[in-house]
Parts: sequence; structure tokens; C-alpha cells
Amino acid sequence: MKCRAAASISGSPAFLVLMLALRRMAFINLRTREIQIKIVYCGPAHSGKTANLRYLYHTHPSAFPSKLLTVTAGGDRTVFFDFLPFTLYAVNGFDLKVRLYTVPGRDLYEETRKTILKGVDGIVFVADASAMRKTNILALKNLQSNLSAHGKSLARLPLVFQFNKYDLAEQGALLLPHTTLLSDLNSSYRKPYFAASAQKGKNVAATLKKIITMSVAAVEKRYREVS
Repeated sequence: MKCRAAASISGSPAFLVLMLALRRMAFINLRTREIQIKIVYCGPAHSGKTANLRYLYHTHPSAFPSKLLTVTAGGDRTVFFDFLPFTLYAVNGFDLKVRLYTVPGRDLYEETRKTILKGVDGIVFVADASAMRKTNILALKNLQSNLSAHGKSLARLPLVFQFNKYDLAEQGALLLPHTTLLSDLNSSYRKPYFAASAQKGKNVAATLKKIITMSVAAVEKRYREVS
């Protein structure tokens, strides 16, 4: 098992996974005037979840003073998760602290996905336009099941769909039309969506901006309801 980041990390990677992922992230602190939210990028293996975070991290370095952390078991495939924190200052008088995570797409890491989804405030579902229809559909059903284990409903959570890999059309790849992905994944949810290329950055920032806006609104609504 390996931790890959631009800075050295001490301690057990397994312990780090638990400490970072098990924390319930959302809160509004009126004393320090902070809002903290947890956003998780989900989807099938190789759909581009990690590519989204890498693009953001490498193209907007001033916005991400912390290091992008990837915990793997060797090789390039994300086995456990990616973690990228950042802060947006003076958003309606509050500092907004955002924690971005990805989940592993492989079936082997079912329990890891459940763990990382604990306390999630918003979800980006990254669908693979180059995959078989069944691949994306099953990944979405798995997400629904994992959220149910925490007493959450995907229909009630802030959710943005990202249909990724449309840059591959330039190479002659056969891709699922976005209308097919809409029908397969978003017909019952009717959530915002973006056709994207995580590798080239198309609609990567737009996806993040939308899910942050939706997540903050949901957290503020919950706060008003209990205050």
C-alpha cells in the first residue's frame, strides 16, 4: 500500500484512510464563520474521477495550497481514495472549506466506498462515455446501495452528473451519446449534468462549481431547519 503526494506522510496509510474518511464533514461554525463540506466523486473504474482532481490541482495551484493525496496499493490505479482540500474565502461572509474525495471504482473495494461516503454533502457521478452502458448503470446502482447503508437517498442529495471522455471522439473512439447517458442515469433524478473531458479540463471546473453551490445551499437549508 502506498501514499502518493508531493509531501511525505507519516503513519499507517490504513489509519489515514479511516481518520480522513470517517469524519462527518458538514458543519456551519458561526463563531469562526466557517462552512465545511465534503464532496465525493463517484463512478465506475477508470471513468476519470482521479483525473478531475489532478486537473484541478495542477492547473489551479494557487487555489490548492494543500497537497493532492492519493492512497494506492501500487501502480496508477486508485485503490482507496484521493483527497484534495481547499478553502474559498469570504463566501457570503463565511470561509468555505471544501474536502474533495474520490472512491475506488473496482468491485473489490465495496467497503471502502461505503466508508468514504459517510457524511457526504454532495456527489459528482463521473460516467464513462467510452464504457458499456451496463458499466455506468451498475456503478450508479452501487452508489445508491452504499448511500442507503448510511440512511441517505441519492435523490435527496446534491448531485451532478459528469459524462466524461468525450475528447476521445477526436481519436475515432465509439462513445455513448450524452442523450443515452441521460436516459440511463438521469431520467429519474433530473440533476445538472456536463459533457466533459477530465484529461483536457473541459467542464471540470464547471462541474465542481455546480456541486459546491448545490452542497452549500443544502447545508444552509439543514441548518435553518434545525436552528
